[in-house]
Amino acid sequence: MLIAALSGISAARVPGAGMCIPLLMQCGSAQPSPAPTPTSTLAPAPGPIPTFPAIPIPGGIGSAPAAPGSSVVGVPDTEAPTFTLPAAQLGGSSISISGLHSVSVVTVPLADGTRTTALKIVADGVTVEDFLLDVRKATGPSLVTNATRMQLRGAVTVYLDSLTATLLDGTALALGAATPPPGNELPPTMLRVNLGLVGVTANSIAFTAPHQSLK
Repeated sequence: MLIAALSGISAARVPGAGMCIPLLMQCGSAQPSPAPTPTSTLAPAPGPIPTFPAIPIPGGIGSAPAAPGSSVVGVPDTEAPTFTLPAAQLGGSSISISGLHSVSVVTVPLADGTRTTALKIVADGVTVEDFLLDVRKATGPSLVTNATRMQLRGAVTVYLDSLTATLLDGTALALGAATPPPGNELPPTMLRVNLGLVGVTANSIAFTAPHQSLK
């Protein structure tokens, strides 16, 4: 019954039956996986991680919108999975990015046959402290996943439509597909982060003290 209730919430990668949310079920499987036992150490989950489409975060601070006629044009990403929108908002007290390879503006395919523009970040690892993932539609229940820490490892690719955060010196930061960071660079650590998450892929995902609930 839980899977049936959640199947109406927009989520993960398409094609594929049903929804794929970490901690609830394995990607590509119609059966729920056993809930992991909360632990103080990280244990990577086997196989590729799922993708999380997202709800855009309106507004922003610290970054001016693109001037009329100067909007950034995304390059089609032929390696991106197919996503659905809208779905999830990801937040945390801090985010750390290790081994940043590139930041670019791309377009990715959606399940309805259209494409959406996204900010693509490629790195070796991403860690979010006080992780919160809220998956919902405009109406109906939401699936909320909390964890003390969420860690992505290996060939991490994150697709964003927005990012708001505070830098270590207190400076506010707001980025999006129309306002990418200059110089293909990002601070390695950001505080009070909120991501409009189109999707993410990586070699492994790990949680500390995970918990899920329907609200």
